Order: sequence, then C-alpha cells, then structure tokens
Amino acid sequence: MTNVMLSASNILNGFKLAGREFHPDSTVIDVDGIKIGDGSLVIMAGPCAVESRAQLLETAALIQASGAQFLRGGAFKPRTSPYSFQGLKHKGLQYLAEAREATGLKIITEVTEADLVDDVLACTDILQIGARNMQNFHLLQAVGRSDKPVMLKRGMSATIDEWLYAAEYILNEGNSRVILCERGIRTFEDYTRNTLDLSAVAAVKQLSHLPVIVDPSHSTGRWELVAAMSKASIAAGADGLIIEVHPDPMKARCDGPQSLNPDNYRNLMSDLLKLSAFIRTELH
Repeated sequence: MTNVMLSASNILNGFKLAGREFHPDSTVIDVDGIKIGDGSLVIMAGPCAVESRAQLLETAALIQASGAQFLRGGAFKPRTSPYSFQGLKHKGLQYLAEAREATGLKIITEVTEADLVDDVLACTDILQIGARNMQNFHLLQAVGRSDKPVMLKRGMSATIDEWLYAAEYILNEGNSRVILCERGIRTFEDYTRNTLDLSAVAAVKQLSHLPVIVDPSHSTGRWELVAAMSKASIAAGADGLIIEVHPDPMKARCDGPQSLNPDNYRNLMSDLLKLSAFIRTELH
C-alpha cells in the first residue's frame, strides 16, 4: 500500500507529460522522414549565425555532402552584449528558406519571442528554444501551440528537473514533438565555455521519453574539443548532435572559436558515422 501511494505521489508532483510513468516508450519524432529518437544518428550542423546568403549556402552544401540532415543557423541572435552581432533577423530567415530549397536540408533555427513564432514557423522545420529562454514561459506556451517540433536547450544554470518542467510547458499546450538539448551548464570551471553534463543525457533518458540532442560546440567553446565530446555524447546515448560549422571560423561574426572548419567537420563526420554504426550493430 505504501509503495502504491508513493508511486501516485511521484506522478502527481512529477513530469506528467515528459516523464515515463504514463509514457514508458521512447518518443520518436518524424520530421518529413527524418526520425529523431529511433537509434539512428541525427546531425544538425551549420553556422552559429546566418551572416550572408553566400556564407549560408556554402555551409549548407558542405554539411549536406558529409551527411548532415539539418542545417542550423541563427537569424535572431540573443547575445550577452548588446553591441554584439544580433543576426540578420527576417533576412536571415529568407536565406534559410532558400538554403532548404537549394539543398533539401531541413532547417532548425531559434525563435526568441512569442510574437515571432509565426514568422519563424514559415521558414523552419524545427523551432529552437535557446538556453537563455528555457524559462520564458510565455514563449514556451506559444511554441507549444504550434504544430512543428521544438528543440528545448537546457538553461546554463538549470537543473534537470527545471529543464523537464520547461518541457512540460510546451507539452501541456498540445505539442508532443519536443526534443531536449544538453548544451553545457555553468560551473566554476572556466577553461571551457560551459561544462558538458553527459550524465544528464543518461539521467534524462531514464526520466523522460523525449529524444536528447547534445551541443558539443556551445558546451566546450573550443573547436578542438568538439570531436571528442561529440563521440562521447553518442556513446552516452544521445540521439544526435548539433554542431557549429563555418567556412572560415576566423572570420565568423559569432562563436568562431568553437566552430569547425570544413576539413575538421568532414573528418568528424567520418568518425561519427563509423561510431554510430558500431554502436547499433555491436552493442544493441
């Protein structure tokens, strides 16, 4: 009797929609034939910010040739400093739509305000909620009323519980297509930009049925660490990666130090495809 009461209490106070109590099977999200959460490797790659039409189309062709399924790129860029590049905004959305048309890649880009949801929906296949907006509940509710998948990044100081409760806001509005993204948390360590919490991948896989993507670029802040953390993320059970790639990182207007150049990206993709195939055939 006590065990039954504890179980009911846990459900009552826990994650009713994101948790596994009522949804024991892992969710697989289908984005026009690309499945996230079914055990296959999903790669989202591209520049931190859309800087120009030429830059975006060059990057799109590069990542497509090496096996990525999604092009990432920020049209709206919330930055720590008000003097930093804030993105091309609606012009950036136009370039993303053009890149999708030219390459067939699916698009993932960030929406920063509830009033912009409709505009971004017209140009993207997955709505991204950035770390700074993880607890922007009005925005979470707005994307929860949309019919497209939402990738929710973990806030830089958020606990796992807070992250999952943020997902509840989206799910509670009727959108069941939520993807979680671990992108590192802020700790005392300052060698890396953030601390990649790979234990969160394993923990969330136990607690929740939602797919999990890892961002090794924002978590490390150093391009030379991205490859190792990408491989570790896949080994830890992540459903995919979102990686920053730029044709010329030294000239990037946003996050150049953590962006892979074309050669480093191609080499990483070769390794990741081998690792993913090994895990699927040998360990499952």
